[in-house]
Formats: sequence, C-alpha cells, structure tokens
Amino acid sequence: MSRVITVAAAQMGPTQRADSRAHTMARLLRLLEDAAARGATLVVFPELAFTTFFPRWLLDGPDLDRYFERAMPNPAVQPLFDRARELGVGFYIGYAELTPAGERYNSAILVQPDGAILGHYRKVHLPGSVEPREGARFQQLEKRYFAYGDTGFPAFRAGAGWAGAIMGMMICNDRRWPEAWRVLGLQGVELVCVGYNSAAYDPNGGSTEDAALRTFHSQLVAQANAYMNATWAIAVAKAGDEDGSGLIGGSCIVDPNGRIVAEARTLGDEVLVAPCDLDLCRQGKEKMFDFAAHRQPAQYAPITERAGVVEPAPLVA
Repeated sequence: MSRVITVAAAQMGPTQRADSRAHTMARLLRLLEDAAARGATLVVFPELAFTTFFPRWLLDGPDLDRYFERAMPNPAVQPLFDRARELGVGFYIGYAELTPAGERYNSAILVQPDGAILGHYRKVHLPGSVEPREGARFQQLEKRYFAYGDTGFPAFRAGAGWAGAIMGMMICNDRRWPEAWRVLGLQGVELVCVGYNSAAYDPNGGSTEDAALRTFHSQLVAQANAYMNATWAIAVAKAGDEDGSGLIGGSCIVDPNGRIVAEARTLGDEVLVAPCDLDLCRQGKEKMFDFAAHRQPAQYAPITERAGVVEPAPLVA
C-alpha cells in the first residue's frame, strides 16, 4: 500500500481585530479549496486561525470571550467542516478553547477527511506573562488567558485516508522545545503539524532579533527536530502586519532528513503543497535514531527533574 499523502501548508496573512468571522471563514475556505484542487488530503492551518492574535491586548469580559470557541465544531465554524468533508480533505486548525467548566486553552484539532476528529491538543509551552507590562503598546498575555495544556504530547494513528500515518500536534512555542518532539518521536511519529503566530520583532522596542532572524529560527527548529525524530513536519504561520504588530511567515514543509521541500515566499495567504512519503521516516528510525538501540534514558534525569538551570560550582582558587 502506498504511504504517500499529499499535504498542504495553508499560511494566512494577518487577521485584523476588526475583521468579521464571515470574512475570515471565507479566507479559510478559499485556502482549503485551493489545497484540495492541488491534490492535498491534509491541510494545516495556523494557530488561532479564526481570530486575530488577541493576547497582544489586555481584555476581559465579553471583549475576551468573543475570541473563544465553546465547542468544536460550532455553528460559526461548521462551514469549514462541511466543505472539507465534501472535498474529502482533512485538516489541522488552531483555536481558543473555552470548556464547559470555564477553562481556557490554546488548542488545536486534527480532523480526518471523513469529518471525524482524530485528535485534540492543548498548548503546553505558553510564552508571555500573566500581568501586563506597564506602558507597553502590545502585550503577550498567553499565560493570563490560557491554562497550561493538560494533554501531554499524544500521537494519533490516522485512518486509511491518511495512509495510517502516526501524527502529532504542537502549537507555536512548543516547536522550540526539543522535549516535545522527542515525546512524539518516542511514539513513532511520522508527521507533526504545527501552527504558529510568532512576532516578527519586539513591538515594544529592542533590536537584537529582526524578522529575518526569527524566521530562520522558526525554520531551524522544524528542520532539526524533524531530522532528529525522523518525521515529516508541517509548520504554518499566520503572518504579516496584524493591527500594527508584525508576525513572521516562513511556513514550510520539512522531510525526515530535515530538508525544506516547500517554503512560503510571502506574508499573505499562500498554499504550499507537497507529497509526503511516510516510508522515508524509516531510514532515520531504523538507523541513526533507532531509539531502542541507542538511547540512554538513565542519563537524562535532569530533563524531567527540574525546569531551571543549575550551574556547576565555581572553582576554588
């Protein structure tokens, strides 16, 4: 049986705070249909794809609640689910989740071509702060608006529509932490979907990182970790000038050798398509990164014993 699936990275340009849900939904549908017309059966959308990146503002009450989805799907997003099922295309999409118990998460789901939800993930590595920075024009308040994800990093076995792929999910900052990739790698992951909204620069000042360097880092982590875990990776941005705050692009599809096979060239709505042969993962998994043969977990205790750095004692003169 062929284990080649055609995937699409559906990069989005900026979604402004004033944009209506109908306007954003129309863009998502266009991207989905473009990907399907080019043969894709999996479309990966960005983090928080239905809204602007709202954690850049201090919000509460109804002003905050309007950005959250209380169920998935729900009437506002049902057209995307319906059209995907009609086209025989599945997708990954990120959104802000409000549970019946009132818990809030930065979440993503994988929806198979038949419309069934294969997996649900909640972002673990939340950047930013709980309290706003005084005098700052833009904030990064993910720690204020979202709880830390409680799902861990599960892998999911897809159905025949995706050639039985072993699939995993991350969201934005998760991709910068090798532990997340390795947990998926230890489950035999073959394809990792990542959506992100990453700042192109510090909008409140500072010049140590520019958009080019941040885009390089974004692609670097996808390439390095795809290689070290012998997996395909699809990393997809929401990009451009969003209400005066820049977001990087750099969406890419990366093979299990860490090579970029498709890459975005703009900061707008753009679809990248590539065939992914899942059997290409076998070379790495059976040789260089044969975990059962080569890993030494007894030596890795500090990774799970502590979060911060403990430096060695200074030399005594």
